[in-house]
Amino acid sequence: MEESLDRGALMSAVNWAEVLSKLVDRGEEADATAARLLDRSALEAALRIEPFGARQAVHVARLRDLTRTSGLSLADRACLALAAEFNTVALTADRQWKVLDLGVAVELIR
Repeated sequence: MEESLDRGALMSAVNWAEVLSKLVDRGEEADATAARLLDRSALEAALRIEPFGARQAVHVARLRDLTRTSGLSLADRACLALAAEFNTVALTADRQWKVLDLGVAVELIR
């Protein structure tokens, strides 16, 4: 994963919201946490948060039928749609993604 950040990484705003939500669940404050994470010079230079738009929404919806039995969430599908749009690798810890044939390269981070 560090190598991916060294190359520069993209994250859907949907997935960014999920990250922040998990941190709020652990007692963090959303605004302060977002500012703290994005203000870290290494992360700010390495991570670009991409807006979630209409084109990605359609792609996420198309992935629904293909992934329904695998239990992929909307955020999972948003990650895959972003990777497809930018023709890049989707990073995940979910091994199930590797067995799906969705036309998106997937790399396990652990």
